[in-house]
Amino acid sequence: MLYIAEEAEQASTFSGFDPFVIIFTILIAIGLFRLFKAPQKNVFAIGFAIVSLAVFLFIDVIMIKGW
Repeated sequence: MLYIAEEAEQASTFSGFDPFVIIFTILIAIGLFRLFKAPQKNVFAIGFAIVSLAVFLFIDVIMIKGW
């Protein structure tokens, strides 16, 4: 019985850095939205933001699956 409780504790991979990753993802999404809304488009910045948002969303999915 105690072994099952120990196993459940070890299964969670939540760390103190996880909320910061979610906050960075939200900030990147806000920045991308503002780049699309700007009258003068910066194609390099939009591309970089799209790639960054994709990477952070992928990291978020993997991170949340581990909780």
